[in-house]
Amino acid sequence: MLGAMLPSQRPLFEIPPGIAYLDAAAWSPLPRSVSAAGVAGIAAKARPWEFPRIRNEDGVAAARAAAARLIGAAAQDIAIQGSVAQAMATAARNLELAPGQRILRMADEFPSLCLVFERLAAERGLVVEVVPRPEDGDWTAALLAAIGRPGAAPLALALLTPLHWSDGALVDLDALAPAVRAAGAALVIDATQAAGVLPVDVGRWQPDFLAFPTYKWVLGPYGLAFLYVAPHRQAGLPVEEHNGNRPSGGYAPGALRYDRGERADPVAPRMAAAGLELVLEWGPPAIAARLAHLTGLLAAGLAGLGTLPPRRAPHVLGLRCPGGLPAGLVERLAGQGVYLSDRLGVLRISPHVWNEEADLELALDRIKSSLAG
Repeated sequence: MLGAMLPSQRPLFEIPPGIAYLDAAAWSPLPRSVSAAGVAGIAAKARPWEFPRIRNEDGVAAARAAAARLIGAAAQDIAIQGSVAQAMATAARNLELAPGQRILRMADEFPSLCLVFERLAAERGLVVEVVPRPEDGDWTAALLAAIGRPGAAPLALALLTPLHWSDGALVDLDALAPAVRAAGAALVIDATQAAGVLPVDVGRWQPDFLAFPTYKWVLGPYGLAFLYVAPHRQAGLPVEEHNGNRPSGGYAPGALRYDRGERADPVAPRMAAAGLELVLEWGPPAIAARLAHLTGLLAAGLAGLGTLPPRRAPHVLGLRCPGGLPAGLVERLAGQGVYLSDRLGVLRISPHVWNEEADLELALDRIKSSLAG
């Protein structure tokens, strides 16, 4: 649900006037406080004699706890990973999938979510069912139909996301998660484009694994991600084995056994914790309300230029133009101070809390001029 709308937070960022950065779904700028946390971590590595290494674990614990709060989990259920791809590799290593069973996912899914499972399917003789993009835009109905399709191979695993990464089309996991569980299948969720804006609740969805990185909507660094591991999946094997997740030779408790190597980085966990604390302070409902307001203005301004998903997330807007996007459009817009993405031929626009109405006016003016030319 949307909350009271958050005002623009642009003063917290180092974004000069005339820059309309509307590409949060790709790569967020850092808030000043997150940059400062990174600088402090670099100083600790530059002068390690002044900073006992054991204190690096404080940043790890803070980041783990904040990630857990964001998704309604316990800190012990969160593993520190280097990326969503590594998180998916961890999940794949710890799922029992038998030959002849079925793995279900949406079409055009992001590679980090599906590549490891496609390899696993080829090795173990599983069927990968790719649900095509529905003509009416209703991914939820299409996925529900696929889950319960008569005569299909038994469903072993569903790979789902709360929205399609390319255009912001919504996927209702409140409806899909119970259907997956009723089919006796495992559920793996990539919450990359949802955590920090949409309500992500592992208690409600009960996934086996759920992952998200820090460099997009939670305003953190690159190269760090979190993996929620359901309690019944916490006795498996990690992808990496080291003193951090195998202290004294035994496995660390809970999801900590899946922590990546060199987790006690003095820089990235501090930055991740700082970004997550900002998001938690504002609250995802207030963030979502702000971004719904901005994408609503954008959608109105783009009317007549193409089509948008009929059921879309509040923070990602995907415009499909007749005949596709003109070649070089994104690059031309960047040269004019407007930063967007081309994703699978869709003009993806994704504002965040640093954006103001003036950014939208600039972006709409440049988009319309570029498409008209």
